[in-house]
Amino acid sequence: MARNEKRVKVTLACEVCKRRNYITTKNKANHRERIEMKKYCRWDRRHTSHKETR
Repeated sequence: MARNEKRVKVTLACEVCKRRNYITTKNKANHRERIEMKKYCRWDRRHTSHKETR
């Protein structure tokens, strides 16, 4: 049995270079929409917007 079915793994992709840089978790019960946050992209060498991918 999984540790907790409410928390799911999500992949964050950079909006500029479209590379998938980060893997994180989110609570599916509380946050149904896709998450978006500013993270560092090592290929662009700056902080860019990263969105959740499927």
